[in-house]
Amino acid sequence: MRVVITGGTGFLGRKLGEALARRGQLTDATGRQRGIDEIVLFDRAAPQQPLTDRRMRIVTGDVAAPEDIAQLITSDTGSIFHLAAVVSGEAEQDFDLGLRVNLDGTRAILDACRRLPTPPRLVFTSSMAAYGGELPPVIDDHTPINPQTSYGNQKAACEFLVSDFSRKGFIDGRSLRLPTVVVRPGKPNKAASGFASSIIREPLMGRDYVCPVPPETRMWVLSPRRVIEALIHAHEIPAERWGMNRVLNPPGRTVSMSEALDAVRRLGGAAAAARVSFEPDPFIMNIVAGWPTAFDTPRAHALGFQADESIDAIVQAFIEDERPAALVC
Repeated sequence: MRVVITGGTGFLGRKLGEALARRGQLTDATGRQRGIDEIVLFDRAAPQQPLTDRRMRIVTGDVAAPEDIAQLITSDTGSIFHLAAVVSGEAEQDFDLGLRVNLDGTRAILDACRRLPTPPRLVFTSSMAAYGGELPPVIDDHTPINPQTSYGNQKAACEFLVSDFSRKGFIDGRSLRLPTVVVRPGKPNKAASGFASSIIREPLMGRDYVCPVPPETRMWVLSPRRVIEALIHAHEIPAERWGMNRVLNPPGRTVSMSEALDAVRRLGGAAAAARVSFEPDPFIMNIVAGWPTAFDTPRAHALGFQADESIDAIVQAFIEDERPAALVC
């Protein structure tokens, strides 16, 4: 089986590729277990780090260019994990770029799938930003979506496309409205939610950090470990168990920034926590204010998805997976 991961050289795409290589097999759209022969990491640029498995291959290109996608998604492609996207803050600031990458790019992928002789299984990473407006205290599986940002609208539109292409039999698709992924390694990006990672990552890496939201700001979060598990688990669930609803809210945890900082203090020391200060940014606060912070996810639990045990477990996972062995805290 040939597996394609868009956004494949990003940190989640890379982790997913490595996890699939270790796993060695996936279920195709017919329900058969098949060995993975090739894992294609598709992105705008090649990664700096070398690949870890001979089955992994880098392909660079433009996700919104139909000619690039036509060469990417070939007749032997059995599974696609569509992670490529312009992040929330950038999509809000550059409307045309968000439309081109998030909406047109997804459409290009779906159209390429439609031309395949055998419908592939596709996992799409949506976002809790699909919710917004006047929300109940707790979002459940029946809460209607009402995005209040360009990013959220683009993700919601793609959810509908994935569901309709599945209904028509062009793909076997499933969409996950991912919580904010914490902790993201590397440098801060333009995601409006980036502070939820930075408030943990930066002090633990020995750097000062000014958080752009107040300490009481709450976020619905999930660790990279759990996200990778969720993506693979979503892929492996038989189509009949998804039924007519191809969109799911995975379980996560509600965490305030003060609670995240407390976890940094417990696991990294008082000196690390002292590196964080708060200076609210109205642009970021306005985006984040429309996002839900608490979910009830019985459908996800019934289908076998799992959340992190605690914010301490999330921070500990970052220390184990990403932080260098020698650190000054």
